[in-house]
Amino acid sequence: MEAVNLLSSNKYTEKQIGYLFISVLVNSNSDLIRLINNAIKNDLASRNPTFMNLALHCIANVGSREMAEAFASEIPRILVAGDSMDSVKQSAALCLLRLNRTSPDLVPMEEWTARVVHLLNDQHLGVVTAATSLIITLAQKSPDDFKTSVSLAVTRLSRIVTSASIDLQDYTYYFVAAPWLSVKLLRLLQCYPPPEDTALRSRLTECLETILNKAQEPPKSKKVQHSNARNAVLLEAIALIIHHDSEPTLLVRACNQLGQFLQHRETNLRYLALESMCTLASSEFSHEAVKTHIETVISALKTERDVSVRQRAVDLLYAMCDRSNARQIVAEMLGYLETADYSIREEIVLKVAILAEKYAVDYTWYVDTILNLIRIAGDHVSEEVWYRVIQIVINRDDVQGYAAKTVFEALQAPACHENLVKVGGYILGEFGNLIAGDPRSSPLVQFNLLHSKFHLCSVPTRALLLSAYIKFINLFPEVKATIQDVLRSDSQLRNADVELQQRAVEYLRLSCIASADILATVLEEMPPFPERESSILAKLKKKKGSGKLPENVNGNAELHAEEPAAANKASPPPPTEVLALNPTPPAAAHSLLVDVFSDLSAPTAVAEDHLSRFVCKNNGVLYESQLLQVGLKSEYRQNLGRIYVFYGNKTSSSFLSFSSWVSSSDVLKTQLNVHAKAVEPVIEGGAQVQQVLNIECVTDFSDVPVLNVQFRYAGTLQNIEVKLPVMLNKFFQPTEMTSQDFFQRWKQLGAPQQEVQKIFKAQHPMETDAAKAKLLGFGVALLEGVDPNPANFVGAGIIHSKSAQVGCLLRLEPNTHAQMYRLTLRTSRDSVSQRLCQLLSEQF
Repeated sequence: MEAVNLLSSNKYTEKQIGYLFISVLVNSNSDLIRLINNAIKNDLASRNPTFMNLALHCIANVGSREMAEAFASEIPRILVAGDSMDSVKQSAALCLLRLNRTSPDLVPMEEWTARVVHLLNDQHLGVVTAATSLIITLAQKSPDDFKTSVSLAVTRLSRIVTSASIDLQDYTYYFVAAPWLSVKLLRLLQCYPPPEDTALRSRLTECLETILNKAQEPPKSKKVQHSNARNAVLLEAIALIIHHDSEPTLLVRACNQLGQFLQHRETNLRYLALESMCTLASSEFSHEAVKTHIETVISALKTERDVSVRQRAVDLLYAMCDRSNARQIVAEMLGYLETADYSIREEIVLKVAILAEKYAVDYTWYVDTILNLIRIAGDHVSEEVWYRVIQIVINRDDVQGYAAKTVFEALQAPACHENLVKVGGYILGEFGNLIAGDPRSSPLVQFNLLHSKFHLCSVPTRALLLSAYIKFINLFPEVKATIQDVLRSDSQLRNADVELQQRAVEYLRLSCIASADILATVLEEMPPFPERESSILAKLKKKKGSGKLPENVNGNAELHAEEPAAANKASPPPPTEVLALNPTPPAAAHSLLVDVFSDLSAPTAVAEDHLSRFVCKNNGVLYESQLLQVGLKSEYRQNLGRIYVFYGNKTSSSFLSFSSWVSSSDVLKTQLNVHAKAVEPVIEGGAQVQQVLNIECVTDFSDVPVLNVQFRYAGTLQNIEVKLPVMLNKFFQPTEMTSQDFFQRWKQLGAPQQEVQKIFKAQHPMETDAAKAKLLGFGVALLEGVDPNPANFVGAGIIHSKSAQVGCLLRLEPNTHAQMYRLTLRTSRDSVSQRLCQLLSEQF
């Protein structure tokens, strides 16, 4: 209360202490907040610049929603008022910036947009600097509203860059003219594509060329502040050149400038240069220029003392790799792997595996590389890597014999990593016959070599080796008795592990009773794997949450595959999968998210489709990655709905320029209205923000809208698309009715075009309580005692839309003996019957 009393004082020192106390110690929920707001209102109206500044500082420091509600409409007025002092304008701009970050929905900028943008022309550079910070945040949220700022920013930047430092005496920092304003203007321009106006574009190019030219001039001071300021402007200019990716000359010059920094004595500059060049490597204009620095980057990989710089060097080598230098880069990475820090070994392994496959003209080199990789860094070779080498070998006839020979030789080493044993067991089990003609690798020698590793391996690997043994019985009848003795031993038939015991029993029995033809059919060679996204690439993309994974523009080979059936889980798969009875291998890779996190020019990545999980429920996690979790909570009433979307930052760093919007097809836009409220543009590390989506069903629909999320993390633009679970059944109103009413209505809806019936196999356990819960979650009312068969389910409801109401009756008949369902739906509209049948049948 004493602090509040001090606010009414006319002495600066007393008022300052009052505001300082409130800014630091008063909770935004305090009972005194109304008194504080009154005092602030009085100071803002006083026109005394000192008092106005103190009040604005207090609002900005507290930044509570109550203060935003009280002053958000007043502060823009102060900002653009002609009689406001420059210092007050600065404070007002920064205060608005703070409120916009904490309560963007309460800050009305529409009527002030043009006048706020015009502040870029202000004579006072302090006002321009503060206004630019505000405009960057506003432009990231509403680019179209602030696109007029581009021309003003270019003009202002041009005046700064071309001026002599004495022209901006008050804003010259160690011989660099207005460096912080220059950085902010360059950052503002990164919110937009290159200017379409030729003259404006030419002027911006001239500015960027001048900045690059100044970087070549001898430094005017040896002090670190001078180089810091100059390099800050230079690196931001290079970031803009990379963002525009349209001027080949500038891109090459930027690359050459960064190349000079690669050998700079400042560790931070070397780090930043490597990081920026990773992005330049993905541009068709500058890729070749980046490659000229390969020796310097390799040297950095070997000599750098800082692990983070070495990691950036690995990223850059990966980004600059193409067919012309792939062997050199892979060899250097393999060499570095032996001494690399443990924290980045797995990532290097993934990159080596990807590059070896992507640029393998000679697949014998690929096989040699992967086996060398397993030898050097076996513990860091994930399942995806050895899955992938098996897939490549199985899909390529020309390399199978070489792979069998090479892996046979590798297994003869006294100490083999378990991953090498897995690869050896799988490949020799499939293709050991290709090298069996050589007495040095006869069937018995191959078997004895594999079995000598058996006792050293874990249970999943032993399971795989047992599968290789039964394959040997098919390939080499002469070793049948030897292998049967092993399978018959107590250590196998009475093994404590049920999986190993079962395999031994079944394989032994199979080998005893099956004819040669049946055995050959059951144990035939694995078919080629279907071509899908490489699980290695998916794992690397998932692992690289920081986004340092540029896609190489010159790489033509695509990576596709899934894991081999014999090794697609941590625990061993059922014998039928190992015996290749199921020609379609399970896809463990599908649990890995697609590329949401790549470079600055990242393509929009479509997340996994989880719609079916939300058909019968309204809450849950819609999407999750290493960076972001998206959850939702929904409520629907008649033809209206509201979805609360929660965005959780799982990292310790902030998400900047965060925005999300909903897009729909042209047809869906006429059927479903979706209004998304603005979301906060900054999500602090570990924080969560909420967005509200209002939904209106105009008429029945079958498509779903798409939620688009975009944000900048660690300087990298991330794009995500995920289907929004707004389905037709969400607009159900459950309807209770008697048995007589039900059958009367059932007859009325008896026309052929009104009924849809589907008979389908049960995909989940056929439990009565679970089925009831799903039907209730689907939105209908369950009617008891209507169907003569008590095991059947009968439901009724009405689909509400703006244009019409559609009555719906359904009957679900389970047949537990056959594990089948029959679903019958009758509605007054054919399209509704079809859509509801499709949605509901997928749930059982």
